[in-house]
Amino acid sequence: MMSSSSQPSKKSVRNTGVSESSSSQGARNSGGPTVKFARRTSSGKYVTLSREDIDMSGDMSGDYMNYTVHIPPTPDNQPMDSSVAMKAEEQYVSNSLFTGGFNSVTRAHLMDKVIDSEVSHPQMAGAKGSACSMPACDGKVMKDERGNDVIPCECRFKICRDCFLDAQKESGLCPGCKEPYRVGEYDDDADYSNRALPLPAPDGSKRDANNMSVMKRNQNGEFDHNRWLFETKGTYGVGNAYWPQEDHMYGGDGDGGMQGGMIDPSDKPWKPLSRIIPIPTAILSPYRLLIFVRLIVLGFFLHWRIAHPNQDALWLWFMSIICETWFAFSWILDQIPKFSPINRSTDLEVLHEKFDAPTPSNPTGRSDLPGVDFFVSTADPDKEPPLVTANTILSILAVDYPVEKLSCYVSDDGGALLTFEAMAEAASFADLWVPFCRKHQIEPRNPESYFNLKVDPTKNKSRSDFVKDRRRVKREYDEFKVRINGLPDSIRRRSDAFNAREEMKMMKHMKESGADPSEPIKVLKATWMADGTHWPGTWASPSREHAKGDHAGILQVMLKPPSPDPLLGSADDKIIDFAEVDIRLPMFVYVSREKRPGYDHNKKAGAMNALVRASAILSNGPFILNLDCDHYIYNCKAVREGMCFMMDRGGENICYIQFPQRFEGIDPSDRYANHNTVFFDGNMRALDGLQGPVYVGTGCMFRRFALYGFNPPLVDQVNPKKGEGESEMQALSASEFDRDLDVNLLPKRFGNSTMLAESIPIAEFQGRPLADHPAVKYGRPPGALRVPRDPLDATTVAEAVSVISCWYEDKTEWGDRVGWIYGSVTEDVVTGYRMHNRGWRSVYCVTKRDSFRGSAPINLTDRLHQVLRWATGSVEIFFSKNNAILASRRLNFLQRLAYLNVGIYPFTSVFLIVYCFLPALSLFSGFFIVQTLSIAFLIYLLTITICLVLLAILEVKWSGVELEQWWRNEQFWLISGTSAHFAAVVQGLLKVIAGIEINFTLTSKSAAEDDEDIYADLYIVKWSSLMIPPIVIAMVNIIAIVVAFSRTIFSVYPDWSKFIGGAFFSFWVLAHLYPFAKGLMGRRGKTPTIVYVWAGLVAITISLLWIAISPPKGGAKGYKTEFQFP
Repeated sequence: MMSSSSQPSKKSVRNTGVSESSSSQGARNSGGPTVKFARRTSSGKYVTLSREDIDMSGDMSGDYMNYTVHIPPTPDNQPMDSSVAMKAEEQYVSNSLFTGGFNSVTRAHLMDKVIDSEVSHPQMAGAKGSACSMPACDGKVMKDERGNDVIPCECRFKICRDCFLDAQKESGLCPGCKEPYRVGEYDDDADYSNRALPLPAPDGSKRDANNMSVMKRNQNGEFDHNRWLFETKGTYGVGNAYWPQEDHMYGGDGDGGMQGGMIDPSDKPWKPLSRIIPIPTAILSPYRLLIFVRLIVLGFFLHWRIAHPNQDALWLWFMSIICETWFAFSWILDQIPKFSPINRSTDLEVLHEKFDAPTPSNPTGRSDLPGVDFFVSTADPDKEPPLVTANTILSILAVDYPVEKLSCYVSDDGGALLTFEAMAEAASFADLWVPFCRKHQIEPRNPESYFNLKVDPTKNKSRSDFVKDRRRVKREYDEFKVRINGLPDSIRRRSDAFNAREEMKMMKHMKESGADPSEPIKVLKATWMADGTHWPGTWASPSREHAKGDHAGILQVMLKPPSPDPLLGSADDKIIDFAEVDIRLPMFVYVSREKRPGYDHNKKAGAMNALVRASAILSNGPFILNLDCDHYIYNCKAVREGMCFMMDRGGENICYIQFPQRFEGIDPSDRYANHNTVFFDGNMRALDGLQGPVYVGTGCMFRRFALYGFNPPLVDQVNPKKGEGESEMQALSASEFDRDLDVNLLPKRFGNSTMLAESIPIAEFQGRPLADHPAVKYGRPPGALRVPRDPLDATTVAEAVSVISCWYEDKTEWGDRVGWIYGSVTEDVVTGYRMHNRGWRSVYCVTKRDSFRGSAPINLTDRLHQVLRWATGSVEIFFSKNNAILASRRLNFLQRLAYLNVGIYPFTSVFLIVYCFLPALSLFSGFFIVQTLSIAFLIYLLTITICLVLLAILEVKWSGVELEQWWRNEQFWLISGTSAHFAAVVQGLLKVIAGIEINFTLTSKSAAEDDEDIYADLYIVKWSSLMIPPIVIAMVNIIAIVVAFSRTIFSVYPDWSKFIGGAFFSFWVLAHLYPFAKGLMGRRGKTPTIVYVWAGLVAITISLLWIAISPPKGGAKGYKTEFQFP
């Protein structure tokens, strides 16, 4: 009794340990390096000493003060786990489904079963574990990073988290041995940020079977350190004397870097992380000259056209002048911003040396890179197949970036259980897929794309077990696809079974209560989760609070945050030998924001803002990379490539890194210009030489601080009171970011979450580049981001649930100044424009290997509707306060022209449609746009055409676009300009004038597995009203050519010059419409009947209209040939 009372309670011990760790972490955050002292005893052990012990001992050398002593892990010196209470809390959070929202309490539903299939990875929710030994308890024992049971007592009594906390509160005694728990004894040694590398055997192998010294003790029964160090060639001291060989992942030739020893980065010459590669002068100078020449010739041409009207057909001349003037203006807006194109390159080896290479102060090589939060958005599992989204998630989890710095968030705006369980299955399969990718350097890391590659998979693979491993992973992936594709049926059968059980219970209750058996049984047709509880999101049979627009907010940590140090696998854990492979997985979170009737949820932009807030609470990565659910990571080093720009000198002024969009599954001829290479390789490279490329919605790495609506940091203006010699390497408060922002007004801008407000200066500080060069005046000290992040607790996750509620944005600036901007269907362009308008700049990152790849609609109808959505957003931008005409002075002039063109280009469709009819009107009337085909007109026309061709050739040279792709882009420009762009102008005007809203459907993501014809969608003809204008234009021009040719042949004095002029321009129109006509033919020329109907109607209408306007002049003698409408 006395001994037990003299022991401190477990709760007090645990709290003491937490306070000590937090205080030590605060010391680390303050910037001062921690120094551990040690003394060797007579037995060879090293014992730690406090500063007071060192001050009292007089025989300690002064040199001891300058070193950090790292003790290599040996059989009697193994790293201790963190506190059991902390592990218990973290496991409780990862195994709980958190729900909440407006006027509801946030609840944590503990799930011991997330999916029907078995879960093995210890980081994942619902991981299998041993049963609790307490009577009448069916809980699971806590797990460590490797999935082993966490036993808090030496008696090995297994206990779950809840029972452990109860025992801790009640008596502090272990229920098994009745002895006090000894928790927190080793909490002071739980920080291994500066721990040395493990010493391998001399031959580089993990274990030497012939080396028996590790199993023997000296005469005192203690481990013989001297013998062990002699055999491993290791010594104690600063770091380890034994260092692994140079990592060739980022170098490769072994000429530089660390070879057998540590090199401090400060001793190396400073190197930039990125470089600007200018376009060769031999290409750029003629390109600029031709722009000026064509601009001058256009001016003279328009002046000549105005000065020489066609008196015979003024109406034809006037329409052509108006159209040509607008085309000249539109060409200026499109061409002038291309005046200064550039290319860029990155140096991944330098990035590795600065942030990941081991140094004397960082012997383990813990990464100093900032955190990155990935956002993946999906809304409807019927149109966006879960298998596509799952493959995207797997490619993110396997990306080549420090695991502890990565977090992945998937936004399910439909709140579907199908998506939830598909993401859980993906997290479970990642346990095998991610280590396999790391072991064999797999590219791409999307399993569907990887296993469908048509190349030799063994190319550049050196390990002998690759073929065996690949075969096993392929088999597991096939089973994974079967489970994903079978989820809808599985959920339906499970829900039917549980609903039938509820009906039986209700019937039994009615019989026992004596109710009328003829009354119908009223049981809600609920959707049930794998653990036998109601799904809090959308049900298959919608009901109140369980519909697409009416459900609670849901948050599930699928994969809890990993440990800060590598966790190597073993040969016995999985079906594949993962020895010497890091088996950790990044944090993965499922989020479905709350939706309620009566609230404007702002579509995708609102979902992205909910992810911004939730991620700020949970991980607070200073950088955010958003992807569509069908865009996956094709280059595993893409994040590092983008980070080279953010972490380079001047990177603090970059708001986002835009990667080009690349697509798969497009027909070889690219009939409808789906690759859009002229825009991504031409326009975007050109904008990169100005203030930066526009944001295109996916494949973009944002600076979180810029998304919060702040201006770029200007050191002289942020704190002008600082002297020149003072460092800027410190976090700033919100009022220093924005002088107009009062700290008391933070809730008005960001909402009432205190955690969110506190995360802002942290994200800003962690997103700064390294202050490793005198020119970097706004950086952070090296090593500031090596501190492990705190584990998640229930309070933090509950706060994340509250910030995704439907009411949180009320009376705040979310969507107006902060986050993704609301009010437009093209929220991406507006969001990027707002950042540029505040003075930020962006960078275009084109990598040698495509960074991301996705799918695009190859069907004509889907493609036109996609372009319609973009064009409608541009019209909305033009009529809003986001028009570039109203931009601030911080926006570059040429950048202003580019944004102005974004809002104006749809209006070109009005003039384009008129101009496409002019050749037909010319042929019908017998007049041309000019009086006669004079020499001056032909010279002007020839000069403009030659300049256009030469500009295209030079643009192909500096952008890398092929001529065929350039021609496809020109063809689809006319197709979309006469269909989708014109419809967008009409719909935009209706919205502005009459307030009529336009709803857009999602573009279907292809998940077909038809190996016989992967381009089957190309030949599907789905009728749309957007097809009417191009059909009318084509038919009118064809009829006009036939009529004019017949009239010219049978004329007494044929005027071939007028016919050739009109026919040439008609053929120009028809050549551009050729892909459209081919698309209408369908497979093997099977043209839909409605096309023939429209063609006939157009032909008859034009014939009657022309006869009414210009009736025949003569006829046979004695006959009257006038025609009148009845």
